[in-house]
Amino acid sequence: MADPSLEAAASQDLTPSSQPMFRSEPSIHVELTHSHLDVLATMARVKSPKAGAVVLFAGTTRDSFQDLEVKHLAYEAYAPLALNTLLNIARSVKITHALTSIAIIHRLGTVPIGEESILIAVAAPHRQAAWRAGEEALEETKKRAEIWKLEQFVGAEGVWRANRDGCMGEKVEDGNLGGR
Repeated sequence: MADPSLEAAASQDLTPSSQPMFRSEPSIHVELTHSHLDVLATMARVKSPKAGAVVLFAGTTRDSFQDLEVKHLAYEAYAPLALNTLLNIARSVKITHALTSIAIIHRLGTVPIGEESILIAVAAPHRQAAWRAGEEALEETKKRAEIWKLEQFVGAEGVWRANRDGCMGEKVEDGNLGGR
């Protein structure tokens, strides 16, 4: 039997929009948006009188990568699948670390230097669980979410890569997206 949430996601319009795309359930919110990310709204989304700790991670575009000057980053995603992956990550992290709530919000499109591309907010009764959960949510998002990053460099060609830390991406030839 087909998963109704996957069928609904598959029927969504995939064209870029200023409207956020999201999945929510009690104490979990995941979102993809082309809009600027709101740190305060994201923290407010997870706060709870049952939580003694709220941890927020804000990933920002830095001005250089491996001695190259970064012009900006641009993110693309297969939104229906990425939202389901983010929801599964959030569910798992929430259970593993006994969180009161979690939000994972990723920006799509062009993200200039100094602006946020991802916000992860977690709330837990105690700080150690919140710290660990935030780190795990970030690493799992980078590892598993169907989100790709174009690194645009000043005076050089941009490169696509999976949304992960580490190695330089590989140049993508026109018409050959290498499985992207």
